[in-house]
Amino acid sequence: MESAAGVRNAHSLLASVLGDGVNQPDGEDPRDPNTVQAMPIVLNMPKSSSPRRRDLLEAAALASALVCLDSRVGSDGAWRESLSRWYGARIRKIARRARTSGQWSKVQSIPGVTVTIGESSARAFLPGPVRDVDPRIGKLQISGTDLPREDAEQTGRIGGSDPVHPTIALNEDLEMSVGKAAAQVGHAAMLWAAHASFPTVERWLHEPRFTIVEVSGSELEAAARRYGAGHYVEVVDAGFTEVAPGSRTAVAFDPDAPIS
Repeated sequence: MESAAGVRNAHSLLASVLGDGVNQPDGEDPRDPNTVQAMPIVLNMPKSSSPRRRDLLEAAALASALVCLDSRVGSDGAWRESLSRWYGARIRKIARRARTSGQWSKVQSIPGVTVTIGESSARAFLPGPVRDVDPRIGKLQISGTDLPREDAEQTGRIGGSDPVHPTIALNEDLEMSVGKAAAQVGHAAMLWAAHASFPTVERWLHEPRFTIVEVSGSELEAAARRYGAGHYVEVVDAGFTEVAPGSRTAVAFDPDAPIS
């Protein structure tokens, strides 16, 4: 496990800005492109074999959260400054796909965190101005990033007996592509980490996992009522791509909440 002091500092920075899960800052100025920040995510989607959608989404969620909680945030000025600028702007993520082993290997040297679940891998990177994205990332395709849901995944349920690992539920009614969904679970993962206490996050980091499910909007609403305020954080999309503004795209539920 990473340096406890460094992780604590990283969590403190994240929680100080996004800890309430609701009142998120928006420091973007359309007149200044440097304020339009994003965290790039690259999904490893080789032409030869398609990854499982759920595994790939969990990898994207974990990679996003682990960048925010990396011990280097507490000791490396570049990591802290990059995340601080992004936290003060809109929390935007842009997912792209690597279709060849060469594309995937080239982005591994760019600062970030790679996570592999099963045979599915994703890498999240330090955020920065959208216009200045590293060309090794920028050349990768955004559109067309999709994978089908499997039958077992469509019947996934929210919550369970796991007291450590949160559930992130996506609104399947919105029919989001896997690229869009990866960004949404990434948002939900970091908001959950910001909302959770440091002891909770520290315990989770011993074996960091998320349970990813895709459920109907009505089931998402019902689960939010069961869990109650303070036991979940939600992602409400600005509506720039794929979904209408104000759509509830994803919700992260506390694993140890007393469910009514």
